[in-house]
Amino acid sequence: MIYLGDKNIKEINLDWHKNVQAIETATECIDANDIAQPIKPYLRYRDLKNRIIAMPAFVGGQINRSGIKWIASFPENTKKGMARAHSVIILNDTETGQPVSVINSGSISAIRTASVSGLMIKKFLELGRHEKVKVGIVGFGPIGQYHLDMCNNILGSKIEEVFLYDLKSIEEEKISKTLRDKVTITESWEQAYRDADIFITCTVSKEPYINIEPKKSSLHLNVSLRDYKTDVYPWFSGAIIVDDWNEVCREKTDIEMFHLKNGLTEEGVKPIQDVLKGYLQTLDKDQPIMFNPMGMAVFDMAIAGHYLNLAKETNMGVSLEA
Repeated sequence: MIYLGDKNIKEINLDWHKNVQAIETATECIDANDIAQPIKPYLRYRDLKNRIIAMPAFVGGQINRSGIKWIASFPENTKKGMARAHSVIILNDTETGQPVSVINSGSISAIRTASVSGLMIKKFLELGRHEKVKVGIVGFGPIGQYHLDMCNNILGSKIEEVFLYDLKSIEEEKISKTLRDKVTITESWEQAYRDADIFITCTVSKEPYINIEPKKSSLHLNVSLRDYKTDVYPWFSGAIIVDDWNEVCREKTDIEMFHLKNGLTEEGVKPIQDVLKGYLQTLDKDQPIMFNPMGMAVFDMAIAGHYLNLAKETNMGVSLEA
């Protein structure tokens, strides 16, 4: 069994195109129903804003991985100088169930999150709506930083301008030198939002705040899931995409609020696998698109398996005896 720590994951070349391809392959497995993924339970105790989530899954096809992610989110950790989230992934042999790897890394979870966003951006670009794009990111913690790096690599020269906003100050050294001349650090989320062709929420917001009309033809990656007020529903109702309806329509997400207050149903959204089958091409060119990813364990298994393969190629990690 191979143990990989966060340092190991960070030492592996961060190839966003290959990461996105791993997510696309996993999405094809979802469409072929070559997966198993029970609803993930949330463990809460004492301070109920904290949670630990169990995320088991099997994904077949070329990936052929099974396992579980155990991820803790304790928001007050940041005040203690600690990361908000910690996660461990255990991968099992799909034929015998024998554990083959333990990956103790919050980074790999962030990589998975940004890679799913990367797949949506890739398919959005295929529409040919924009020769150049303006990107807005609200929230510039680790998830926001990984998203900016992903955008820099996936979009490349297509980036015209980037707007960043965070309640805390943003350190320039956390922005790639190749991108700094295109980055504007804004004084409000509205400034990052209004003119963005691709807008990404990477916050830990407890309450929704976005209540203004999105830019026409824009893509909204609602990564943090609790930022949009129900006021915006009419603008997005024609193009709401989810990774999994049963997962995302709970835990007070924006999708659940759209369901409770605006009457959104499962029939009113499209699953991510439909994006691979040309759904975006059926939309009016001015229609804003909203993607709401609760986070799927099959994607974690895909990315973890991909990084395990890369680690084996370079003899990285620690071999543990059974």
